[in-house]
Amino acid sequence: MKAESNESLDLLSVFLTGIPGLEAQHGWLSILFFTMYVVAIVGNSLIMAAVQVDPALHEPMYLFLSMLAGTEVGVSVSTLPTVMGILWFDARRVEFDGCLAQMFFIHTFSCMESGVLLAMSYDRFVAIYNPLRYTAILTLPRIICIGLVITLKSVILRAPLPVLLRSLPYCHTNILSHSYCLHSDLIQLPCADTKLNSILGLAIALATYGLDSLLIVVSYMLILYRVLGIASGEGRWKALNTCVSHICAVLVYYVPMIGLSVMHRTAKHASPLAHTLMSSIYLFVPPVLNPIIYSVRTKPIQQGIVTLFSCKKE
Repeated sequence: MKAESNESLDLLSVFLTGIPGLEAQHGWLSILFFTMYVVAIVGNSLIMAAVQVDPALHEPMYLFLSMLAGTEVGVSVSTLPTVMGILWFDARRVEFDGCLAQMFFIHTFSCMESGVLLAMSYDRFVAIYNPLRYTAILTLPRIICIGLVITLKSVILRAPLPVLLRSLPYCHTNILSHSYCLHSDLIQLPCADTKLNSILGLAIALATYGLDSLLIVVSYMLILYRVLGIASGEGRWKALNTCVSHICAVLVYYVPMIGLSVMHRTAKHASPLAHTLMSSIYLFVPPVLNPIIYSVRTKPIQQGIVTLFSCKKE
């Protein structure tokens, strides 16, 4: 195949696959996905607004929750244009630079989400290990600094990926296997050696998701050790109960990611639909479930949302 020159990259397009085998069901699927987007974007936006409006929620735990909601809105908004474009209009063609931009935002917001989950585990660790100095340790300037570090780390680590991809020559057949642009898909397209891209992508994944998940596990081991040292059963339950929502958020985020990674390595010959479904669960389920989990389990969030609407009526 003839490779595209660097000068013609502006004219290069990629074609998204959509959901293989379910093309005839796009009408019904569009209702499902649109509902998920509405729940994710509206639910997480309500949490962010409630934390901003209600002074009772200006505590470290809820400020980190607001950051998590912001990253999940970012992930949802990043995938929405191409997913709904395919389901509603069968619009599969995407300009190459637009595809690179979508890839960058999807991976950056996902990386930020992992970093915020780690910050939330540190928040729970401080709250249980040193409750008397909790607010003195996690002050507002420190929380803002943590948020900025997570954002800068994610942007800096992800920025080289689209730059490297854009420097490679491409063939005429540029078909992706999802309804959105992912790095693992795009590195299959160039008519050149992509070993550097693969190594860099793996290194970034280990430095973010791998390290974050390891530190979250360590933090909860320390939390469990501390909780088991509490004399009363009621005290132990009360301490662990403050972590349940965060544990659910961690599982909702990392279990689909691990499942997707295992499938890519051990089930390469599985149907394209299976790969698409696992990828969709990883990207779409956490933004939908997390606002529901925190709204149902956290009374201050419920009260904050009520306060938000009461303020609007006034």
